[in-house]
Amino acid sequence: MESIGHLFVLSGPSGAGKSSLRERVLRIFPEVGYSVSHTTRPPRDGEIEGKDYHFVSAKTFRAMRKAGVFVECAEVHGNYYGTSREQLANHLRERRDLLLEIDVQGARQVKACFPHACFIFVLPPNRDTLERRLQFRGTELQEDVKSRLENASKELLEAPWYDYLIINDVLEQAVEALAAIIRATRFRREAVLPRFINLLQPE
Repeated sequence: MESIGHLFVLSGPSGAGKSSLRERVLRIFPEVGYSVSHTTRPPRDGEIEGKDYHFVSAKTFRAMRKAGVFVECAEVHGNYYGTSREQLANHLRERRDLLLEIDVQGARQVKACFPHACFIFVLPPNRDTLERRLQFRGTELQEDVKSRLENASKELLEAPWYDYLIINDVLEQAVEALAAIIRATRFRREAVLPRFINLLQPE
């Protein structure tokens, strides 16, 4: 039984607050790595290449997908997103914990490859709050906001198969919940036993 790092997969509709949760929890657990996805969408104000995303052209993305670079990839709101298979595998082999922030399509693909990963879905407290957050963000046109709300209704139907659900109403409380999930996962039986298997062997 080999010990590897824990894989945490964070999903939820646009406006649920995934990025804010991710940023806050990584301050609590600086040792947890964050997998930087590739995307074809243009950078938003303040986003940094290699830190927030790897920004590539659609042509480059399609070539990478054809070459099998991605463990998961999906088209979301008209743009492509993908997670590097090699980056993910290398990180876990080094027994380091890793956090992915991906959509529900990608999460299902990751679950097929890593069924024992910890899957966490972030929910908004209600639809009005979700719409208000999208409007306040100011990064989408009005028609994009409508499209994201429609997609959110579909994505919310995926929530029941996730391991944990976090309602992001008060950010500080949601961060505490995510931190508690990370701590608890590290003490699951299958995570601890491989490190102390020698204690079970007779002398």
